[in-house]
Amino acid sequence: MTTAARPIGATESSEARERLVRVYVWEWPVRFAHWVIFLSLVVLSVTGYYIYDPFIISRGDGRFLMGTVRFIHEVTAAVFTGAFLLRVYWFFRGNRWARWRQYLPLGAEQRHGFREQLQYYLFLRRKPAFRVGHNPLASATYSFVYLLLLSEILTGLALYQHILGGKICGFFIGWLPALINIHYLREIHLLIMFGLWAFCIHHVYSAILIAIEERSGLVGGIFSGYKFFSEERVKEDAARR
Repeated sequence: MTTAARPIGATESSEARERLVRVYVWEWPVRFAHWVIFLSLVVLSVTGYYIYDPFIISRGDGRFLMGTVRFIHEVTAAVFTGAFLLRVYWFFRGNRWARWRQYLPLGAEQRHGFREQLQYYLFLRRKPAFRVGHNPLASATYSFVYLLLLSEILTGLALYQHILGGKICGFFIGWLPALINIHYLREIHLLIMFGLWAFCIHHVYSAILIAIEERSGLVGGIFSGYKFFSEERVKEDAARR
């Protein structure tokens, strides 16, 4: 932690005039996984929807176009899966704001923060629940999103194995088509995509909203890793360990 001037864009207030502390919250694996997952989702959504319902008419061999789109989709899916596994690994190796315990409302303090943040979104509270890392409501939401990402990976692998018919892939994912018909898996795979984009819209909105409320450099933090808080707030957060 190092002291720093007020972040650009912060407005003058009694809190903004306090001595601010620069806190390294989001480590590089968290930021790297975040952006790779997002960019991969963009490519996977476009190519995946084309595979589901081709919306481009090829003047040449349509099979070549579909094959190219499938190849891009499969390579991007591998990158997407790698970024997801990196983030899962960092649940156990990262700093205290990145670890898995921060994403589940296990303790009384986290459950209290969950209720406070929910009250804020329901207009029953004027200020959001303060946290250096994610607030408990956001953390619980991200846990659900990670389950959606995992479901998207599993259903995607099942669809890939259905076409490939490989023994190795079938060994790891063959159980899923045995439980759910492959046609339903295809629809589930598509619907999860829409669910993830609905989350992305809310995620951007809430990030900007909380950044304005906290004046902590939240939006810039996903690029630099740093957020800015008063010393009093940093001590308050440390007491929650």
